Amino acid sequence: MAEGREHVESLLRKDYYVEGCPGCKVDQLKQAQRGLPIKQVLVIWVIVLSTALTISSLFPFLYFMIRDFGIAKREEDIGYYAGFIGSSYMLGRALTSMTWGTIADRYGRKPVIIIGCATVVVFNTLFGLSINFWMAITTRFLLGSLNGLLGPIKAYACETVREEYQSLALSAVSTAWGTGLIIGPALGGFLAQPAEKFPGIFASDSFLARFPYFLPCLIISLFAAVVTVACFWIPETLHTHNSEKIASQDSYDALESANQGSSEKVEIEEGQETTSKESLFKNWPLMSSIIVYCVFSLHDMAYTEIFSLWAESPRRLGGLSYTTEDVGTVLAISGVGLLIFQSSLYPLVEKIMGPIRLSQILGIMSIPLLTSYHYIALLSGITLSIVLNCASLLKNVFSISIVTGLFILQNRAVDQHQRGAANGIAMLFMSLFKAAGPAGGGTLFSWAQKRQHADFLPGDQMVFFILNIIEAIGVLMTFKPFLVERHTLFTIVFLVYGRRLVALELQTS
Repeated sequence: MAEGREHVESLLRKDYYVEGCPGCKVDQLKQAQRGLPIKQVLVIWVIVLSTALTISSLFPFLYFMIRDFGIAKREEDIGYYAGFIGSSYMLGRALTSMTWGTIADRYGRKPVIIIGCATVVVFNTLFGLSINFWMAITTRFLLGSLNGLLGPIKAYACETVREEYQSLALSAVSTAWGTGLIIGPALGGFLAQPAEKFPGIFASDSFLARFPYFLPCLIISLFAAVVTVACFWIPETLHTHNSEKIASQDSYDALESANQGSSEKVEIEEGQETTSKESLFKNWPLMSSIIVYCVFSLHDMAYTEIFSLWAESPRRLGGLSYTTEDVGTVLAISGVGLLIFQSSLYPLVEKIMGPIRLSQILGIMSIPLLTSYHYIALLSGITLSIVLNCASLLKNVFSISIVTGLFILQNRAVDQHQRGAANGIAMLFMSLFKAAGPAGGGTLFSWAQKRQHADFLPGDQMVFFILNIIEAIGVLMTFKPFLVERHTLFTIVFLVYGRRLVALELQTS
């Protein structure tokens, strides 16, 4: 009976490896791994950061870039045009994300990752050299459409570490993403317009004076270039063999050996068809998490666009009259706090509360926090700085923690060979919503600035009210029966009737 038990346990572990398969090689390394996968998590974090820095690095100086292009006839119209540039990246990514996911499932995660990083080097640099509105939109669109990294990197994160560390790996993805969305604008705020900020270093007729927004783009592109080269040495995690056939043969051999070695009968009962045989669009745990993810993505991208516009707009229009450097400082502080929370506290909190419950609580807490922004604008001096930094830090921690939980749900909802395609679908819909975020946010902000004396929710009150409505919709969608989580449970029940051994495999979802 002991031998039969060992064979059944071996069967359920599926410890089979194919010579020459890169995915199997990674699986072997995972089996031998002990302790926290620090190296793997760090690699994932750096790769995602190189891409995420480009997403919102333009927001602190976008207000001034649109002004310099001279396309806006009135100051109140700047937000309208800024929204289109902010949306062009996500629109490009929406059109190609499923294609990149399919490529990652067929040819591997590594090629898609390398191409994505290389795209940042080329087109982010060109964006910094934009001389008009249409060049800026075109370069951002190409940057988004040719960079399909985010979907495959989430699959890669799950596949490069043991299952018990998947939440940590996905937390690294969302942490790097969130850090990039904050540090990127910080770099943009500090380094844009260097000839104006540092006249003693950069002459008024220098190259950087002619292209005042090139320096932050160049710094990010150089970082991405280093990451691109380093990615040639990361391991591929995609299996290059038919795992289902091997699993079937392995199962047959194990059961046959169990019968011969112990003369015991092993019965295996499958509860239901596995997700790998289902259409991804019929996989409700996956699709429900993607839909909720899209709603929060719409909110987060609109907030990111609006925050910089609101902070830099004049006091008479309800803003803070901040400079790009002031906005960069706020976002840098938020980025440091976010990094500390996500790398140290989030895995523990997620383990205790679970991704769904944590997302619900943080989503609810975000609503009164956003409402307070209108009243923060009434403050001044050191009080304004302290309160604004605290609010920005909390808002970004809440947002990224919610997104991390949804990442976890999406990757748990599918098997390995479908993760690239599943994340491609997620990127498609998320990118569409994120494309609508900056465009809608910029248009909303521009409209709100024109109604400073309205009777109902004047000025920025309307902006934060609508953001709260979107947040509330997202929170409501995290409850059952809409959002469901896929659970896979392998329970081995040994029932001894004389010399009989019965193994029951139960899978619930």
